[in-house]
Amino acid sequence: MSFFDSITKKAKLKAAIKQTTEARSSEGAKADQLFNKVYHDYAEVVANEPLIAEALYNWGFALLHQARTKSGEQAAKLYQDAIAKFSFCLTIEPAYLGAAIDGGVAFMELARIKAVGLNDGLYASAQSYFEKANAIQAGSASYNLACIYGLRGDKEACLTALEISKGKGSLPAAVDIREDPDLNTVKNQDWFVAFMESLNKVKVPEVETKINEAVVEAVVDDVQPDVAVKNDAAAVDPFKAAVEAAPVSDETEVAVETVVAAAAEIK
Repeated sequence: MSFFDSITKKAKLKAAIKQTTEARSSEGAKADQLFNKVYHDYAEVVANEPLIAEALYNWGFALLHQARTKSGEQAAKLYQDAIAKFSFCLTIEPAYLGAAIDGGVAFMELARIKAVGLNDGLYASAQSYFEKANAIQAGSASYNLACIYGLRGDKEACLTALEISKGKGSLPAAVDIREDPDLNTVKNQDWFVAFMESLNKVKVPEVETKINEAVVEAVVDDVQPDVAVKNDAAAVDPFKAAVEAAPVSDETEVAVETVVAAAAEIK
């Protein structure tokens, strides 16, 4: 492929990604039209050069979001197409994190559409994809795994996955966790309630430490300039500094006048 063809395909890929965003925000026939257009563009990008993982991932990503606007067999077909693109992407680039996570999500949502049992291979495939994502980046799909464990009622595995997700900073907002239907079977259990309560606890000592440090810095900023001025004054006029530091009395006042006069003569 020539250099010019490479540039042309890259430009087409960027345009297709932009149109995918537009399609996601559209509805009905317009959305379908835009989705079909980007699918054609993605196909042209990978034609004669199927090793463009980015195009395959975004193609699958678009299919995944269109599937969510459909139902029944129509949705199932779109999910299957999305999974195929994610799978191809991972074949080309095994460390493509987005394809691993979204591939697992597509399997999960396809399982719901088909209303299969928890021991169905679709859930097993979703788990496999999420585990691959965690192997690529630790904790990136731990919450997704927690959802699978929650569906199965596996308390220990679910809690462990939630703790890992929390520790890695990949945990969704608390309100989203509470509203997640995949966790319905565990939401009222004591261990889950305790975990959710732990998310609301503020690390008071840490906050207080930061506040105290800020106060100290502010005080130092206020005091330090005065100290610097006094030090400078002493360095410039040692006679005056000595006088200012001495005890004050009638005799001292006379002495002060004498010292100051002497200092003036020296200058």
